[in-house]
Amino acid sequence: MRSLRFISAEALVSHPQVARQSLDSVAHNLYPLLFKASYLLERAEVTRALLGRWPLEEFRLGALLGPGADHPRDLRDRACRACLEALLRGLADHVRRDPRGRLRVADLTGLRDVQVPRCPCGSALGRWGRTRLLARTCRELQARPLAAGRPVEVVADLFVTDGNFEEVVRALRPGGPAPLRVRCPSLRADSLSPGQLLRVLRLAGPGTLRKLEVVHNVRLHAGHVQQLLAQVGFPRLASLTLPTKALEAPPACVSTPDGRDPLLAAIARELGNMTQLTELSVAFSTLTGKIATLLGPLQTPLRVLDLANCALNHADMAFLADCAHAAHLEVLDLSGHHLVALYPSTFFRLLGQAARTLRILVLEECGIVDSHVGMLTLGLGPCHRLRQLKLLGNPLSARALRRLFAALCELPELRCIEFPVPKDCYPEGAAYPQDELTMSKFDQQKYDEIAEELRAVLLRAHREDIQVSTPLFGTFDPDIHETSDELGAFLLQAFKTALENFSRALKQGE
Repeated sequence: MRSLRFISAEALVSHPQVARQSLDSVAHNLYPLLFKASYLLERAEVTRALLGRWPLEEFRLGALLGPGADHPRDLRDRACRACLEALLRGLADHVRRDPRGRLRVADLTGLRDVQVPRCPCGSALGRWGRTRLLARTCRELQARPLAAGRPVEVVADLFVTDGNFEEVVRALRPGGPAPLRVRCPSLRADSLSPGQLLRVLRLAGPGTLRKLEVVHNVRLHAGHVQQLLAQVGFPRLASLTLPTKALEAPPACVSTPDGRDPLLAAIARELGNMTQLTELSVAFSTLTGKIATLLGPLQTPLRVLDLANCALNHADMAFLADCAHAAHLEVLDLSGHHLVALYPSTFFRLLGQAARTLRILVLEECGIVDSHVGMLTLGLGPCHRLRQLKLLGNPLSARALRRLFAALCELPELRCIEFPVPKDCYPEGAAYPQDELTMSKFDQQKYDEIAEELRAVLLRAHREDIQVSTPLFGTFDPDIHETSDELGAFLLQAFKTALENFSRALKQGE
């Protein structure tokens, strides 16, 4: 329920002209309340005026928009374009108006990007757009000489691609005095060359970086990764995501006579120097027989580990089951491995070790068939903290899924199951794993009937709290959605370059 103070704040910001004229006489401790009210009602002109006169030493967006005693509603999933643009304009007004003002820190982190905009205007500004907006604001302020003053530290999660790279670099490396100094706790990079990535990381302040996501169209190999970690250094990094094949050696590099991978060993040593690293995602790198080399030197137990489609073998699974990380894992992705068929004892030993902490388990395209359901339910039985289970791409029948759902009802904290389209819905003899075209050609009516039967299993067990779905093409990624046009152009250019290289090679062969 809203407090009388918040209702009064809403009444004031509903009259923007009156609100702007009254700000100088408003008590400083009411500014946060007025800000949330202006954001809720999308009164952008009031939002800008509030930032322009912000009387406190700190402005922390996530805390201001989160639930509070005066207004319990959480607005952090409203990345409203008009409000955020007004916020940055107000911040610029603030440093122009009084370079020696009280504001020292403007923390712009804490927003959650969602598939459907929650703001009434329906126009959201994603992380990439927020990065470009901040960069342009910094550049505009740098272009106009201001009176000397202590810069405002702006804390922001950045998303850098080739499309905004130059603007971000200019913002991070000002040519002169900068009234806004950007600090980056989290950075996502896509569609960059290795050189561009190295440059932006050096400028972003690797000493303060906590999370680094290098994804999709950044073409890295193990040599690049080793150079990046050795030259830049990330002493406070807690979370690292690397793109496809990033841990695979370049063609010119060969293993030692005894089969060791010197580049991977060097990468592991650098990771071992990161004493705060607890999340590691290296999906789609071929790491057969190399998991001990990669994870052995790490000094802190991992809480999140993504090894999807890494071609693990029995030795890798045995290491995972017995290593120090197993008892601390909260999120584990082993998609793309036939775990129950090939490594049942080590896989279930791993589940047993992780049972007390595991919250999210992803086993997509793991060749789990009907005959494996009994073993799988026994293995999952001790995982009482499990909240999400993802099983897309496994050839399970409706009957097997009903058995599985009945067993999963016993997991008290389970809230989400992503189950595959039952194989009953495909033509008999359909091959697995499926490509996207084959995956999408199924009997929708039969699927709907089976899905209702599975929900009925949950209802009979009084587990209405478990949400079930079949997101065939993955869950919504707001960052990919926002930059889809640029990613498409990047892929087309890469395809064109590959064709040109192939044609050139053919001509040379002639």
